[in-house]
Amino acid sequence: MTIRIGLDIAKNIFVVYGVDRNGKKTLSKKLKRQSVLSFFAQLPPALIGIESCGSSSYWGRELKKLGHDVRLIAPKYVKPYLMKEKNDLNDASAICEAISRPNVNFVAIKTEEQQEILMVHRVRSRSISTRTSLMNQIRGHLAEFGYVFSQGREKCKKELMDFLSDNDLSPLVMEIVHDLYASVLREEERIAQFDRLIDRWARSHPVARELLTLDGIGALTASAVVATAGDSKIFKSGRQFSAWLGLVPRQYSSGGKSKQGRITKKGDTYLRTLLIHGARTVLLMSSRGKGVHTEWVEKLRKSKPDNVVAVAYASKQARMLWAMMFKYQNNGIC
Repeated sequence: MTIRIGLDIAKNIFVVYGVDRNGKKTLSKKLKRQSVLSFFAQLPPALIGIESCGSSSYWGRELKKLGHDVRLIAPKYVKPYLMKEKNDLNDASAICEAISRPNVNFVAIKTEEQQEILMVHRVRSRSISTRTSLMNQIRGHLAEFGYVFSQGREKCKKELMDFLSDNDLSPLVMEIVHDLYASVLREEERIAQFDRLIDRWARSHPVARELLTLDGIGALTASAVVATAGDSKIFKSGRQFSAWLGLVPRQYSSGGKSKQGRITKKGDTYLRTLLIHGARTVLLMSSRGKGVHTEWVEKLRKSKPDNVVAVAYASKQARMLWAMMFKYQNNGIC
């Protein structure tokens, strides 16, 4: 009887590899996309492992509806168990083996609601990148004609407005500059719309709304934490959540001697960046005598640079966020 299955997902062709209680192969099969759910509907409940990648949360949700226990696993934890040449069947076999290991950390299956708000975050990030690219393009092109603008976005826009009203460039150049600047304004309108969507979502979600009470946490960070972290129960502690975000020091330990380096920078870069930016806001509040943790921040500031203090506070903040999410999810609120 198959009790553990590794499923290698793709766009069209899926590969299934299963073993019994003794680790003996009992299942090895290729499936077309449209046949996957009907195939698993015929199997008794089993532990199914899937690499965390595009569409993995969708398949995790669908297979759980069929009564299976589904675990998403990061690709880096699968690679050590790939014993032969890389192909779809060997990948499925490696997944099947990896999910049996007791010390492997799994990835939470995201709900549709979480994926919806993350989509808004991703599209918003793309618009910000596009706006930055357009502003740099305007500055670069006009520098070729002897006009140099400030790097700060708001200051550059102000200087650009003055330039558009008084310059000696040809109509062709001005037409292109006007078109580029109009594109910048369109992207800013889109970003503002995404901000409103995220703010409305954060204030309507019970956990995200509670996270907003922390210093340095706005709608962007609160919604991103709730949507990205998923089920807080997959983390044993706040420190593990902080480590998952890459906010703890890297260890270099041997022979009983422990050395710590820079933060690991593992996990979600976007969420880690939001937390560190929020921590910088807390440092600014602290310098003005405001904030709940002013004493803690100022004490650390006496011996450490502000950048180090910001990262340290971001790690502290991650632990507080996990504690609040864990409390609410245990109480059945979300």
